[in-house]
Amino acid sequence: YALTRMVRLRPYLDHGILELDNNTAERAMRSVAIGRKNYLFVGSQTGGKAAAIAYTLIETAKLNGVDPQAWLADTLARIPDYKINRVDDLLPWKTAS
Repeated sequence: YALTRMVRLRPYLDHGILELDNNTAERAMRSVAIGRKNYLFVGSQTGGKAAAIAYTLIETAKLNGVDPQAWLADTLARIPDYKINRVDDLLPWKTAS
């Protein structure tokens, strides 16, 4: 089987950084798949959009090496007194160290 597909396997053998599977993507999507039934109870289209924004911010924090829970707690605590024209400074990639 592998010999007949050697042309497609060759890049994985030549470049050690390439992965043979998509486990990384599967792990990132696990929380979405587990909560899929809960999305039926979001309540409205607006609620669905809010959930999508929350998931996006949390995953973005993870991708930037920021603890999502700590970042979210800090951001929510700072928002009330923060200037509206500087809200971009609170995004996860701005706080990544």
